[in-house]
Amino acid sequence: MVEDDPRRLIPGTDTLLSHPRVRRASNTLSRHVIEQLIHQAQERARHGELPPDRVEGEVLAQLDAYRPSSMRPVINATGVVVHTNLGRAPLSPAARSAVADAAGYVDVEMNLETGRRSRRGASARRALLAACPPAEDALVVNNGAAALALAAAALVGTGTIVISRGELVEIGAGFRLPELIESTGAQLLEVGTTNRTHRSDYAAALAQIPEGTPACVLKVHPSNYRISGFTSSATVAELAALSRQHQLPLVADIGSGLLAPEAALPDEPDLATTLSDGADLVIASGDKLLGGPQAGLLLGTSAVISQLSAHPLARAMRTDKLTLAGLEATLNGGETPVSTALSPDGEKLRQRTQRMADSLGAEVVPHDGRAGGGGGPGVPLPGSAVQLPEPAAALLRSGEPPVVTRTHGAWCLLDLRCVPESEDETVLQAVRTALEDLPPPTRGVG
Repeated sequence: MVEDDPRRLIPGTDTLLSHPRVRRASNTLSRHVIEQLIHQAQERARHGELPPDRVEGEVLAQLDAYRPSSMRPVINATGVVVHTNLGRAPLSPAARSAVADAAGYVDVEMNLETGRRSRRGASARRALLAACPPAEDALVVNNGAAALALAAAALVGTGTIVISRGELVEIGAGFRLPELIESTGAQLLEVGTTNRTHRSDYAAALAQIPEGTPACVLKVHPSNYRISGFTSSATVAELAALSRQHQLPLVADIGSGLLAPEAALPDEPDLATTLSDGADLVIASGDKLLGGPQAGLLLGTSAVISQLSAHPLARAMRTDKLTLAGLEATLNGGETPVSTALSPDGEKLRQRTQRMADSLGAEVVPHDGRAGGGGGPGVPLPGSAVQLPEPAAALLRSGEPPVVTRTHGAWCLLDLRCVPESEDETVLQAVRTALEDLPPPTRGVG
């Protein structure tokens, strides 16, 4: 490098690390992140992309903008309540506060009165049992798939699981429940047909299983889709009576996790009803219609839960303190964002939508929301949306904060169902900014 090469003026790493603002940044960022940002600015200067005298300013700007986590909070204006791509259920204020408290040292496995070790997750278990009285006992694992795998491994092992062909479901990202179950060593005995399975089909299958062979009957709610027309399926009550005759447990995977019946989703199974109808074990997800953190919920008889808790996989699938805190607070803390969005004040929501449209000179159009997350497949949640030009969707996603909408044809549809009223002004300003950035031919909103 010649003496008059401007690259000689690039500040050295030690010089930049000694800058007061860089030193202060070390309180919130790791050293390897800080050094990486410094080296990136230096490399840009070496390649002529940045003047040497601007390296320091670039480093400081990058430090100010850097977020330790790459996940960004977004505003869900799609009308889909449990949006898998947006993290499913948003936690309630009570749950958020509980998770923040649990981020430090907490008495997750200690009795503070005695100073001795206590049962992990006991408080979350008590909250579950209080919220679902038909359950004798409960266990929490890290997600719904883990719950089903644990049930198969603990109750059946290499034995037989009897299941309807119409319930061999595949859910998101190519995940297939039959493959999960078989990975535990259990054997599937399929009964009935895709569209029609009767109690007699289960009875015939159970008659084939040799006495003493570990087995169970599994009923799976077909989340994400609906079979209609010439259909038939056995009820939980029918299967419970049949399972008792053969002294086998009945396991019901209801998927999305309603505690009790929900008027907005009349055909969606719930934990309380399924247990009352005779299921020995019910499996559900905590981060869907329950409105809590990701978790696999197992509720049922004391004997079955005890068997599951004693299995070695229960330890491998154990959930962490943040989930336990969030789940307990979800159950004890009142209404959740999910429950509010499922059954909003319709007139108030309509007025909010109309006010926003009027402020933008836009039109309000009918728009059906959805439960999402596999809940209530095909069931509309009637509502409305602000109609904007389709190119606004990308601009809203790239804004700060990002606003995620739905696109339909030539339009971007902004649905306030899942947007807290306190964020209406933020959304309005985001839309105004996006519309200003549109090319003139697409700027019109109505």
